[in-house]
Parts: sequence; C-alpha cells; structure tokens
Amino acid sequence: MSSESSYALLPTGQKMPLVGLGTWKSEAGQVKEAVKYALSVGYRHIDCATAYSNEAEIGEALRETVGADKTVKREELFVTSKLWNTKHHPEDVEPALKKSLEDLKVDYLDLYLMHWPHAFERGDNLFPKNSDGTMRYDYIDYKETWKAMEKLVAKGLVKAIGLSNFNSRQIDDVLSVASVKPAVLQIECHPYLAQNELIAHCHQRGLVVTAYSPLGSPDRMWKHPDEPILLEEPGIKKLAEKYNKSPAQILIRWQVQRKVVVIPKSVTPSRILQNLQVFDFSLTAEEMSYIGSLNKNWRYIVPMITVDGKLVARDAGHPLYPFNEPY
Repeated sequence: MSSESSYALLPTGQKMPLVGLGTWKSEAGQVKEAVKYALSVGYRHIDCATAYSNEAEIGEALRETVGADKTVKREELFVTSKLWNTKHHPEDVEPALKKSLEDLKVDYLDLYLMHWPHAFERGDNLFPKNSDGTMRYDYIDYKETWKAMEKLVAKGLVKAIGLSNFNSRQIDDVLSVASVKPAVLQIECHPYLAQNELIAHCHQRGLVVTAYSPLGSPDRMWKHPDEPILLEEPGIKKLAEKYNKSPAQILIRWQVQRKVVVIPKSVTPSRILQNLQVFDFSLTAEEMSYIGSLNKNWRYIVPMITVDGKLVARDAGHPLYPFNEPY
C-alpha cells in the first residue's frame, strides 16, 4: 500500500489515514477489542468523541498497544476526538479536551473537532432535557468556542482543529475569524448523500472532508421503515461482484478515491479488516460517476427525540442548527 494513496494531507502537514475506525455506537465491552484488533491489522486512525461515552475503554486499548515499547508508536497513530455541545463556553473547552486526553490515555490529539455548531445547556449531562423531552439549548456563538479551541493548538494539546456537522455558511463564518484554520470537516456522507457541493466548498478552502456513516448507518436508532438500504443498491452489488469485493468495500473505495477520509464503524473483526482492504483496486471514472449519481440528498443521521409521543428532529429548533440550509 503506497503511502501516497492511503493518506490525506492536512494543511498542518499531518498525514491523516484515509480509512479510520469509527467508534460511534460501539458498545462498552466491545470497543476495546475492536480497537486492539484494528491496530493489529494496520489501522492507524481512530475516530472518537466524548458523546460516544466509550473513550475510557478505547483508552484501555491504546494503553495496551500504543507507546515507545509497544506495537504502535504514538506518532504513527492519528487520534480524533470531539468537543460536545454542553462544553461550548470558552472556559469549558480545555477541561473538556483534558478529560478526553485522560480517558484516551494520550498526551495530545491529532485532531479535535467541534461536534455540532449548536450548544446545549452547560454541565455534565450530555443530553439536558426539559420535562416535555425537548432539549435545553444554550445560544453561545460557535466562533467563541472556536477561539478557545485555537488555544489548545498553541498549548500543544492538539495538533489540528476542525468542525463536524457545519454547513457551508457556518464554515465560512468560522474562517472569517480563524487565526488557526479548520483542517477538517466531518459530515455524514455516502452515495445517497453525496455532499458534492459541500465537499467542493471545503476542498476550495483547504479543508479535508471526513465521511461518517459511509455505509448508510444500518444500525441507527432512528430508522424509517421505508428508507432505502444503501448496501442493497443493485448497482453497488454488481460492482462488488465485478471486483470480488463486498458492497461496503465499494462504498469505501468510492470515498477514498475522491480523497474523502472515511471512518466506517465495526466491532466485527472480519469487517474491520475488510473495510481497510480498499487500496488494491480502483473504480473506473464511469463507475465513480455512477456511484455519485445515486445521490438522493437522503440524510440518515438526524438526531430524533420523542415529544408528545411523536418523533421530532432533536435540534431543529436551535437557531444554529446546520441542516436547515441546502448545504
């Protein structure tokens, strides 16, 4: 595997492996072994977040496998975490990061992302709610949060900072005040939500894009009974047969071939390995454009809550909610 084909180069000069292990929805009791297995088969990029409530267990895996005298050297590993919505006040940012460092058992992060542009009520409850089930919001501007994140770079606690779930206007808003520019935007992205405009927007501005839920997140909690199933798309299955690969590998290859970083989540060893085995074949230009043409602007990941017995978008009422814009 040539190093050129398996990395994205960040504006900081860091090499970010194009395939990383996602850990959202990886259960306690499973995630430690998943991370250890992934590192043993060649993964060098782990995507984490405070809100996944499993960083301490991931830290156990890192403590056992990463270090000067261990299998993986710390400088060979790319670790991302994310600042949660309850910690957007500037004075909360560094303590939140330090908690992630302590849980993950590392001295620094390679990348720290603001998980969402909108904030929830400050405190240690990840999902503060009113008695009717709606979220308790906070209205601090994400630009203030960004300025606090920049200080983490100056202190050497994180090598790069970036954004997650921001729309194009919000990205430009951050860029307008940034002395440290965002290096990465992480968004939901797969052929049904191809994100072509937003990716072009980022690439023009020097941001690398990371795709979460690249396989269409088949294990989500908020499923629509009639939603399309990406892994069963007939054309994807045909390509899988042609290349003797799985449908998942075709979807991952499509992203890395267009220089989008991808973080498929799995706790199953065979799938963890398979998801990395995408650098030994290439799709043709026609196949790439066919996969891109499957776009339906279908967003699988819209956090939902139950209010008065109905499922509603959890954060859509917040003025900084990102998904009310075309992209």
